[in-house]
Amino acid sequence: MRAAGDVFERRARAELERAGLACLAQNYTTRHGELDLVMREKQTIVFVEVRYRKNASHGDAATSVTPAKQGKLILAAQQWLAAHPQHAKLACRFDVVSYDGPAGSISQQWLRGAFDAA
Repeated sequence: MRAAGDVFERRARAELERAGLACLAQNYTTRHGELDLVMREKQTIVFVEVRYRKNASHGDAATSVTPAKQGKLILAAQQWLAAHPQHAKLACRFDVVSYDGPAGSISQQWLRGAFDAA
């Protein structure tokens, strides 16, 4: 599944860069987990979780970012910001880019501000 994840992370990065975001980090690993993408959109740091689900038998890809997963992403983002203090004063946002469906009919969704750190 890691190979599929890599494909969709690269696809999401390319789509976000076309939308004007700049990539600051990809697959940033902390003890709390991994940040798929860290992007910058103007004066906002955007932490992006990329999800793929081939079928929706357990819900769609976006809903797989559970409150527990959100908590891990928030902690990982705090560690990234601590390691990159030049960005720590900027606004932050958590986005989810989800891909659903089998090859040939994949739908993509970009949820800007999918959840808050509060």
